[in-house]
Amino acid sequence: MNAILKKLTETLEARKKDDPSKSYTASLYRDGLEAILKKVNEEAFETIIAARQGDNKELVHEVADLWFHTLVLMAHKNLSAEDILNELSRREGTSGIEEKESRAWKAK
Repeated sequence: MNAILKKLTETLEARKKDDPSKSYTASLYRDGLEAILKKVNEEAFETIIAARQGDNKELVHEVADLWFHTLVLMAHKNLSAEDILNELSRREGTSGIEEKESRAWKAK
């Protein structure tokens, strides 16, 4: 796993034990799943806006925020960036159409 993702994963785990009055991430954990989902949604929307506006610097900033909050969500669910990377690795060489069809039966 990329060094920065590994360090971030470790930091996110440590923040679960931190004082929410002194750590933004700890406050998200304290506020629970709905608060975290709200932030992921907000950051996804801001990413879309930045992409449409064509400002690549702002787009990178917003995608970083989206990734961060998504990793907070994963950590809240006791998952990690490594879990995501493993899934992407599993999909490597598979058509996106085939991969989506393989999951279609699960949605029913």
